[in-house]
Amino acid sequence: MPEPRRLRDPRALTALAHPVRIAIIELLSLEGPMTASQLADRLDESPANCSWHLRKLAEHDFIEEAEGGTGRQRPWQMSYQGLNWGEDDDATPEEQRAGEALARAMMERWVDRYLRADLAEDVPEWREASRLTQTMGWLTAEELREVNDRVVELIRAYEPRVYDASARPEGSRLVEMVAWGAAVEIER
Repeated sequence: MPEPRRLRDPRALTALAHPVRIAIIELLSLEGPMTASQLADRLDESPANCSWHLRKLAEHDFIEEAEGGTGRQRPWQMSYQGLNWGEDDDATPEEQRAGEALARAMMERWVDRYLRADLAEDVPEWREASRLTQTMGWLTAEELREVNDRVVELIRAYEPRVYDASARPEGSRLVEMVAWGAAVEIER
């Protein structure tokens, strides 16, 4: 599986923190090369708008031109598979702010998509298999790290199927698994 791209440039983080650009990155990551017109059809956007966002993503090396087209019919593909950011203690304040803005945009997208999927699911088997869970507990920093590491290991075990369609079992569907564990303050 390819190594994810490590984002440190605040301008790149800021460029990505836009709903249309996040959607483009997701589609190109999951489905491979697409043209601005193909993306526009999938995202209910205009080809001109998608083309503009594609150029912005290319400026920051998120995507590149793919083989097999020219002009308006040129397909675009991911330059990297996977992205990560915000894990360094030596991040600048500007990088931290940009990373937090991108994380917030991504989390809002995930929560919105979960709520839409849960309401729209009409296959009982899939509706029953889907779950939202939340709990609180008193943990040490070491215990929190252990829990988060175990969750990451569990949900990442299925990630290779994103890149290898032949590894997908019959009857499988694209599933999004999101998890976070963090110390919180209770409002008084």
